[in-house]
Amino acid sequence: MFRNLFGSRKANPAVAAITPAALKRRLDAGEHLYLLDVRSSEEYAYDGYIAGARLLPLPLLSLRIGDLPKDVPIVCVCLSGSRSSMAATQLARQGFPTMLNLTGGMGAWKHAGLPVKRG
Repeated sequence: MFRNLFGSRKANPAVAAITPAALKRRLDAGEHLYLLDVRSSEEYAYDGYIAGARLLPLPLLSLRIGDLPKDVPIVCVCLSGSRSSMAATQLARQGFPTMLNLTGGMGAWKHAGLPVKRG
């Protein structure tokens, strides 16, 4: 009965988590990843970002979904991992095949002492 009312979908059906250390290793190895930062432009500029990340605030994601590549793994990034999880799930539901969510977001990236770009 509950399945009929609410469905039986998983929270993040096609989204995998990636730790800051694992992401750094993959970037250092030269793997082609699309880094999608879904924070606000103020957060991106003030708090910094991962080199190569492209800013697309979460509220604008649905408007610019066609600008994103489907042939490259996309790593979603935010401050804590919450908004990026929502973005990754939304993209997975729209048919993007390889979605990754940065566990702990930029907070975890910085806490791990990994490089941050500013400006």
